[in-house]
Amino acid sequence: MRRRVIAITSGKGGVGKTQLAANLAVTLARAGRQVCLLDADLGLANVDVVLGLAPLASLRDVLRGDRRLAEVVIEGPAGVRVIPSANGTAEPPTMTAAERGRLLLELGALADADADEVLLIDTAAGVAADVLFFASVADDVLVVVTPEPTALTDAYALMKALAVRHGRCEFLVLVNMAAGATEAQATFRRLARVAEHFLGVRLAYQGYVPRDVAAPEAIRTQRPMVLVAPGAPASLAIDALARRLVQTEGRA
Repeated sequence: MRRRVIAITSGKGGVGKTQLAANLAVTLARAGRQVCLLDADLGLANVDVVLGLAPLASLRDVLRGDRRLAEVVIEGPAGVRVIPSANGTAEPPTMTAAERGRLLLELGALADADADEVLLIDTAAGVAADVLFFASVADDVLVVVTPEPTALTDAYALMKALAVRHGRCEFLVLVNMAAGATEAQATFRRLARVAEHFLGVRLAYQGYVPRDVAAPEAIRTQRPMVLVAPGAPASLAIDALARRLVQTEGRA
């Protein structure tokens, strides 16, 4: 079976991308998929914090050649394999070509050829070179936006960079922290209308995750919301997203 790689990204920070990535990973794992979650933010990594983990090594050690990738993987909730990254680096250096090549080889070696695995890559926000690199090697790019105009503007800039520099012509879009379906769909339509017209790309709506009072408690206790409050509206929305991604797997 072939590993499916999904990059979860955003044009700006603060849209809940990492929370979404972590909860989606747990949801997919609980549904029977083997899941690996790569924290690809080389300066402000938070996946380990969100999941309440305490890694002893990180992706930075792999890039330096001090560790093999298999040595830094830790087990998270529901059996998710987590590849933690570095936190607190004021000015994280851009990966060199050699480091990128080493990472791709290590990821390939880490994959279980017999497993129906999903690799989720939680990128940093923005249009930095490393963000574009991680998105360019993924099968699918899931862009997380909120209804805020700045989030839409920055998401457009990200899609433009990926379309122009890497030939990416299709994006999955999820609206996070929406007041309801009407606001979420209107947000998606605004982004899709501009992106499809000016960039010639196709956007596929993946639904929305509503604002939820259960989210702050999950963040405070460093546990995935889908485990803390599985019946909460946001948890149910993430479950629906997971099902949608599985159902569309392999489609052209």
